[in-house]
Amino acid sequence: QVQLVESGGGLVQAGGSLRLSCAASGVTFSRYRMAWFRQAPGKEREFVAAIQWGGGTSYHADSVKGRFANSRDNAKNMVYLQMNSLKSEDTAVYYCAAGAKIAKWTDEYDYWGQGTQVTVSS
Repeated sequence: QVQLVESGGGLVQAGGSLRLSCAASGVTFSRYRMAWFRQAPGKEREFVAAIQWGGGTSYHADSVKGRFANSRDNAKNMVYLQMNSLKSEDTAVYYCAAGAKIAKWTDEYDYWGQGTQVTVSS
């Protein structure tokens, strides 16, 4: 059974930092592209970042470029999202997802975690 479990969310002041983690089990982790999405109240789930299976190439939404960075450790079945210079508009539930290819659309991902809440106070 595939399981993705996010952690690291919380409450932080604007300008602060958080590091999200996603632990994967039940899947050949290194074969999957991993992504982060987020969903704010009343809004659709949106793409944040994604990383290729080897970790050498990553992609970020324009709204987070220069502030967020994702990485992965295939030996530990982990993926991370380092979030710096947080803004109030970053407040959302953050989800990690696993899929066969990199995409900005939720439909392209096969497995999802339950999400972790990130709240940025201004």
